[in-house]
Amino acid sequence: MKVKLISAPYLVWMAVFIVVPLIMVGYFAFTDGNGHFTLEYIADVAQYTNIFIKSIWLAAIATVICLVVAYPVAFILTRLETKVQGTMLMIVMLPMWMNFLLRTYAWMTLLGNNGLINRLFELVGIGPFKMLNTEGAVVLGMVYNYLPFMILPLYSVMVKIHKSILEAAADLGCNSRETLFRVVLPLSLPGVNSGIIMVFVPAISTFIISRMLGGGGNLLIGDLIEMQFLGNSYNPNLGAGISLVLMVIILLIMTIMNQFNDDDDKVLL
Repeated sequence: MKVKLISAPYLVWMAVFIVVPLIMVGYFAFTDGNGHFTLEYIADVAQYTNIFIKSIWLAAIATVICLVVAYPVAFILTRLETKVQGTMLMIVMLPMWMNFLLRTYAWMTLLGNNGLINRLFELVGIGPFKMLNTEGAVVLGMVYNYLPFMILPLYSVMVKIHKSILEAAADLGCNSRETLFRVVLPLSLPGVNSGIIMVFVPAISTFIISRMLGGGGNLLIGDLIEMQFLGNSYNPNLGAGISLVLMVIILLIMTIMNQFNDDDDKVLL
Protein backbone atom coordinates (compact mmCIF):
# COMPACT_ATOMS: atom_id res chain seq x y z
CA MET A 1 0.00 0.00 0.00
CA LYS A 2 2.83 2.39 0.87
CA VAL A 3 4.55 1.62 -2.42
CA LYS A 4 1.39 2.53 -4.35
CA LEU A 5 1.05 5.81 -2.46
CA ILE A 6 4.68 6.72 -3.11
CA SER A 7 4.43 5.89 -6.82
CA ALA A 8 1.07 7.67 -7.29
CA PRO A 9 2.55 11.13 -8.08
CA TYR A 10 4.85 9.60 -10.70
CA LEU A 11 1.98 7.69 -12.30
CA VAL A 12 -0.10 10.89 -12.46
CA TRP A 13 2.85 12.79 -13.93
CA MET A 14 3.36 10.10 -16.60
CA ALA A 15 -0.35 10.08 -17.44
CA VAL A 16 -0.59 13.86 -17.78
CA PHE A 17 2.67 14.60 -19.58
CA ILE A 18 3.32 11.38 -21.54
CA VAL A 19 0.20 9.31 -22.10
CA VAL A 20 -2.23 12.16 -22.77
CA PRO A 21 0.07 13.96 -25.30
CA LEU A 22 0.67 10.66 -27.11
CA ILE A 23 -3.06 10.04 -27.34
CA MET A 24 -3.57 13.57 -28.70
CA VAL A 25 -0.84 13.10 -31.31
CA GLY A 26 -2.40 9.80 -32.40
CA TYR A 27 -5.86 11.35 -32.55
CA PHE A 28 -4.81 14.29 -34.74
CA ALA A 29 -2.64 12.06 -36.94
CA PHE A 30 -5.54 9.74 -37.83
CA THR A 31 -8.36 12.28 -38.10
CA ASP A 32 -9.18 15.22 -40.34
CA GLY A 33 -10.39 18.68 -39.40
CA ASN A 34 -13.90 17.32 -38.78
CA GLY A 35 -12.71 14.51 -36.53
CA HIS A 36 -13.29 11.76 -39.11
CA PHE A 37 -10.83 8.87 -39.38
CA THR A 38 -8.35 9.19 -42.24
CA LEU A 39 -4.90 7.98 -43.29
CA GLU A 40 -4.36 10.97 -45.54
CA TYR A 41 -1.90 12.75 -43.27
CA ILE A 42 0.14 9.61 -42.60
CA ALA A 43 0.35 9.04 -46.36
CA ASP A 44 1.37 12.68 -46.91
CA VAL A 45 4.47 12.10 -44.81
CA ALA A 46 6.00 10.20 -47.77
CA GLN A 47 6.51 13.47 -49.66
CA TYR A 48 8.96 14.57 -46.97
CA THR A 49 11.20 11.50 -47.29
CA ASN A 50 14.19 13.60 -48.33
CA ILE A 51 13.87 15.73 -45.21
CA PHE A 52 13.68 12.60 -43.04
CA ILE A 53 16.79 11.17 -44.69
CA LYS A 54 18.67 14.45 -44.33
CA SER A 55 17.69 14.75 -40.66
CA ILE A 56 18.77 11.18 -39.91
CA TRP A 57 22.04 11.66 -41.80
CA LEU A 58 23.05 14.90 -40.05
CA ALA A 59 22.00 13.54 -36.65
CA ALA A 60 24.04 10.39 -37.29
CA ILE A 61 27.12 12.43 -38.26
CA ALA A 62 26.80 14.58 -35.13
CA THR A 63 26.36 11.47 -32.98
CA VAL A 64 29.49 9.81 -34.40
CA ILE A 65 31.55 12.98 -33.88
CA CYS A 66 30.28 13.27 -30.30
CA LEU A 67 31.23 9.64 -29.67
CA VAL A 68 34.73 10.05 -31.12
CA VAL A 69 35.35 13.21 -29.07
CA ALA A 70 33.62 12.12 -25.86
CA TYR A 71 35.09 8.62 -25.53
CA PRO A 72 38.72 9.65 -24.82
CA VAL A 73 37.52 12.60 -22.73
CA ALA A 74 35.38 10.33 -20.54
CA PHE A 75 38.20 7.80 -20.18
CA ILE A 76 40.71 10.49 -19.18
CA LEU A 77 38.25 11.85 -16.61
CA THR A 78 37.94 8.45 -14.95
CA ARG A 79 41.74 8.20 -14.60
CA LEU A 80 42.02 11.52 -12.74
CA GLU A 81 41.92 11.96 -8.99
CA THR A 82 38.46 12.06 -7.45
CA LYS A 83 38.57 15.75 -6.56
CA VAL A 84 39.81 16.68 -10.02
CA GLN A 85 37.06 14.56 -11.61
CA GLY A 86 34.40 16.66 -9.89
CA THR A 87 35.95 19.89 -11.16
CA MET A 88 36.31 18.60 -14.70
CA LEU A 89 32.73 17.30 -14.76
CA MET A 90 31.52 20.73 -13.68
CA ILE A 91 33.46 22.26 -16.58
CA VAL A 92 31.83 19.76 -18.96
CA MET A 93 28.35 20.67 -17.70
CA LEU A 94 29.06 24.41 -17.41
CA PRO A 95 27.82 25.29 -20.95
CA MET A 96 24.53 23.55 -20.15
CA TRP A 97 23.86 26.15 -17.47
CA MET A 98 23.55 28.79 -20.18
CA ASN A 99 20.39 29.19 -22.21
CA PHE A 100 20.24 26.92 -25.27
CA LEU A 101 19.31 29.79 -27.58
CA LEU A 102 22.18 31.96 -26.36
CA ARG A 103 24.70 29.17 -26.90
CA THR A 104 23.45 28.63 -30.44
CA TYR A 105 23.30 32.36 -31.17
CA ALA A 106 26.94 32.66 -30.08
CA TRP A 107 27.92 30.29 -32.88
CA MET A 108 26.06 32.49 -35.36
CA THR A 109 28.41 35.31 -34.38
CA LEU A 110 31.48 33.08 -34.61
CA LEU A 111 30.62 31.50 -37.97
CA GLY A 112 29.38 34.62 -39.77
CA ASN A 113 31.18 36.04 -42.81
CA ASN A 114 32.54 38.78 -40.56
CA GLY A 115 32.72 36.55 -37.53
CA LEU A 116 35.68 35.86 -35.29
CA ILE A 117 36.71 32.64 -37.06
CA ASN A 118 36.80 34.25 -40.51
CA ARG A 119 38.75 37.19 -39.09
CA LEU A 120 41.35 34.78 -37.77
CA PHE A 121 41.56 33.18 -41.21
CA GLU A 122 42.05 36.61 -42.78
CA LEU A 123 45.02 37.22 -40.49
CA VAL A 124 46.83 34.29 -42.11
CA GLY A 125 45.75 35.32 -45.62
CA ILE A 126 42.93 32.84 -46.30
CA GLY A 127 39.16 33.10 -46.43
CA PRO A 128 36.64 34.29 -45.75
CA PHE A 129 34.74 31.02 -45.89
CA LYS A 130 30.99 30.51 -45.93
CA MET A 131 30.38 28.58 -42.73
CA LEU A 132 27.04 29.90 -41.54
CA ASN A 133 23.83 28.57 -43.13
CA THR A 134 25.47 25.29 -44.10
CA GLU A 135 25.00 21.66 -43.12
CA GLY A 136 28.41 21.76 -41.45
CA ALA A 137 27.24 24.58 -39.18
CA VAL A 138 24.16 22.55 -38.22
CA VAL A 139 26.30 19.52 -37.34
CA LEU A 140 28.69 21.74 -35.37
CA GLY A 141 25.77 23.16 -33.40
CA MET A 142 24.49 19.67 -32.62
CA VAL A 143 27.92 18.49 -31.48
CA TYR A 144 28.47 21.54 -29.29
CA ASN A 145 25.05 21.39 -27.62
CA TYR A 146 24.77 17.62 -27.17
CA LEU A 147 28.39 16.60 -26.46
CA PRO A 148 27.83 16.57 -22.65
CA PHE A 149 25.01 14.06 -23.18
CA MET A 150 27.60 11.69 -24.63
CA ILE A 151 30.35 12.35 -22.09
CA LEU A 152 28.25 11.86 -18.97
CA PRO A 153 26.86 8.34 -19.68
CA LEU A 154 30.29 7.21 -20.89
CA TYR A 155 31.89 8.56 -17.73
CA SER A 156 29.27 6.97 -15.47
CA VAL A 157 30.06 3.54 -16.94
CA MET A 158 33.84 3.89 -17.29
CA VAL A 159 34.25 5.10 -13.72
CA LYS A 160 33.02 1.66 -12.61
CA ILE A 161 35.88 -0.08 -14.41
CA HIS A 162 38.35 -0.64 -11.61
CA LYS A 163 42.00 0.15 -12.22
CA SER A 164 42.90 -3.39 -11.16
CA ILE A 165 41.20 -4.69 -14.33
CA LEU A 166 43.46 -2.57 -16.51
CA GLU A 167 46.49 -3.60 -14.45
CA ALA A 168 45.53 -7.26 -14.83
CA ALA A 169 45.27 -6.82 -18.60
CA ALA A 170 48.74 -5.27 -18.66
CA ASP A 171 50.13 -8.11 -16.52
CA LEU A 172 48.68 -10.61 -19.00
CA GLY A 173 50.59 -8.99 -21.85
CA CYS A 174 48.08 -6.53 -23.29
CA ASN A 175 49.51 -3.30 -24.62
CA SER A 176 47.59 -0.01 -24.46
CA ARG A 177 45.75 -0.64 -27.73
CA GLU A 178 44.72 -4.18 -26.81
CA THR A 179 43.59 -3.01 -23.38
CA LEU A 180 41.42 -0.34 -25.00
CA PHE A 181 39.73 -2.56 -27.58
CA ARG A 182 39.59 -5.86 -25.65
CA VAL A 183 38.88 -4.61 -22.13
CA VAL A 184 37.71 -0.99 -21.90
CA LEU A 185 35.54 -0.87 -25.01
CA PRO A 186 33.48 -4.04 -24.28
CA LEU A 187 32.90 -2.94 -20.68
CA SER A 188 31.87 0.57 -21.75
CA LEU A 189 29.33 -0.49 -24.39
CA PRO A 190 26.32 0.28 -22.14
CA GLY A 191 27.56 3.86 -21.86
CA VAL A 192 28.17 4.02 -25.62
CA ASN A 193 24.62 2.88 -26.35
CA SER A 194 23.10 5.27 -23.82
CA GLY A 195 25.16 8.17 -25.15
CA ILE A 196 24.19 7.45 -28.75
CA ILE A 197 20.51 7.47 -27.85
CA MET A 198 20.80 10.62 -25.72
CA VAL A 199 22.51 12.50 -28.55
CA PHE A 200 20.75 11.09 -31.61
CA VAL A 201 17.17 11.54 -30.35
CA PRO A 202 17.37 15.32 -29.70
CA ALA A 203 19.62 15.84 -32.73
CA ILE A 204 17.18 14.29 -35.18
CA SER A 205 14.26 16.34 -33.85
CA THR A 206 15.99 19.69 -33.32
CA PHE A 207 14.69 22.81 -35.04
CA ILE A 208 16.40 25.72 -33.27
CA ILE A 209 19.91 24.68 -34.35
CA SER A 210 18.94 24.09 -37.97
CA ARG A 211 17.03 27.36 -38.14
CA MET A 212 19.70 29.56 -36.56
CA LEU A 213 22.83 27.91 -38.01
CA GLY A 214 21.45 26.26 -41.14
CA GLY A 215 19.27 29.01 -42.56
CA GLY A 216 16.23 28.39 -44.70
CA GLY A 217 18.08 26.03 -47.04
CA ASN A 218 18.69 23.35 -44.38
CA LEU A 219 15.17 22.38 -43.34
CA LEU A 220 15.10 19.42 -40.95
CA ILE A 221 12.22 17.35 -39.70
CA GLY A 222 11.98 19.36 -36.48
CA ASP A 223 11.54 22.56 -38.48
CA LEU A 224 8.86 20.90 -40.58
CA ILE A 225 6.89 19.81 -37.52
CA GLU A 226 7.25 23.24 -35.92
CA MET A 227 5.93 24.88 -39.10
CA GLN A 228 2.76 22.77 -38.98
CA PHE A 229 1.92 23.92 -35.46
CA LEU A 230 3.30 27.46 -35.27
CA GLY A 231 4.16 28.51 -38.82
CA ASN A 232 2.14 29.99 -41.64
CA SER A 233 1.30 26.53 -43.00
CA TYR A 234 -0.74 25.70 -39.89
CA ASN A 235 -1.86 22.09 -40.13
CA PRO A 236 -1.82 20.26 -36.76
CA ASN A 237 -3.11 17.04 -38.32
CA LEU A 238 -0.17 16.82 -40.71
CA GLY A 239 2.19 17.90 -37.94
CA ALA A 240 0.87 15.11 -35.72
CA GLY A 241 1.28 12.62 -38.58
CA ILE A 242 4.90 13.64 -39.13
CA SER A 243 5.53 13.51 -35.38
CA LEU A 244 4.05 10.02 -35.17
CA VAL A 245 6.23 8.72 -38.00
CA LEU A 246 9.31 10.32 -36.42
CA MET A 247 8.40 8.71 -33.11
CA VAL A 248 8.20 5.29 -34.76
CA ILE A 249 11.60 5.81 -36.43
CA ILE A 250 13.19 6.80 -33.11
CA LEU A 251 11.63 3.82 -31.32
CA LEU A 252 12.96 1.47 -34.00
CA ILE A 253 16.46 2.93 -33.67
CA MET A 254 16.32 2.69 -29.87
CA THR A 255 15.14 -0.91 -30.12
CA ILE A 256 18.06 -1.77 -32.40
CA MET A 257 20.51 -0.07 -30.06
CA ASN A 258 19.11 -1.91 -27.05
CA GLN A 259 19.90 -5.21 -28.75
CA PHE A 260 23.59 -4.38 -28.32
CA ASN A 261 23.20 -3.14 -24.75
CA ASP A 262 24.78 -5.40 -22.13
CA ASP A 263 23.61 -5.49 -18.57
CA ASP A 264 25.22 -2.83 -16.43
CA ASP A 265 26.27 -5.52 -13.99
CA LYS A 266 28.77 -6.83 -16.53
CA VAL A 267 30.72 -3.61 -16.20
CA LEU A 268 31.51 -4.47 -12.63
CA LEU A 269 32.92 -7.90 -13.44
